[in-house]
Amino acid sequence: MDSFEWNKIIGAVLGTAIFIFVVRVVAENIYEPEKPAKPGYVVEGVVETPAGGGGAAAPVAEALPDWGTVLAKADIAAGKATAAKCEACHDLSAAKTIKIGPPLFGVVDRARASIAGFAYSGELKGHPANWTYDELYKFLKSPGAYLPGTKMSFAGISKSDDRINLIAFLRSNTDAPAPIPAPKPAEAPAAAAPAAGAAPAADGAPVKGPNGPAAPPPAPKAN
Repeated sequence: MDSFEWNKIIGAVLGTAIFIFVVRVVAENIYEPEKPAKPGYVVEGVVETPAGGGGAAAPVAEALPDWGTVLAKADIAAGKATAAKCEACHDLSAAKTIKIGPPLFGVVDRARASIAGFAYSGELKGHPANWTYDELYKFLKSPGAYLPGTKMSFAGISKSDDRINLIAFLRSNTDAPAPIPAPKPAEAPAAAAPAAGAAPAADGAPVKGPNGPAAPPPAPKAN
């Protein structure tokens, strides 16, 4: 086979490749699917990231629970069911076996990055603290947003009640449960504002009327 025949074969192959490429580009432009304004369903626990990437979205600030009140009413059985999501990566038993993640037996009020033999992320080791109720509550909402760089790839638990129930179960899942703090005192009602144009008077002080301070009372006459 001479070079002319080879040139024809190579030309045919290149022409076919170019034709397929052109057809694909045209088809994508004609049949580009229309994206819905809202998703058909929402996957529980998945946190959307902003357009253009840039990591997990920053967590929305929310009021922390009154642990002295909510733990007494928490559904530990529901929390145990939620904890099933954790067992893929964490051991919940007293054996404290290291899996993909560190064991969670006795995690409530345990020092961070304290399980010997587990390779914690530098970000977690760089934030020494205890896993208090508040810290677990904020972390479990979105681990990647609350502590960027953490190895924990779990998207998080968005519902407050689910996190409270889970933390209540984790508190019970130990030989010595962490103490429950006292309920926060109720806020005192705001004092009523004084009537317009009037002010409370101290003993012996003139009373302020609508037209200014009232004249002092006359001095008693000597007998």
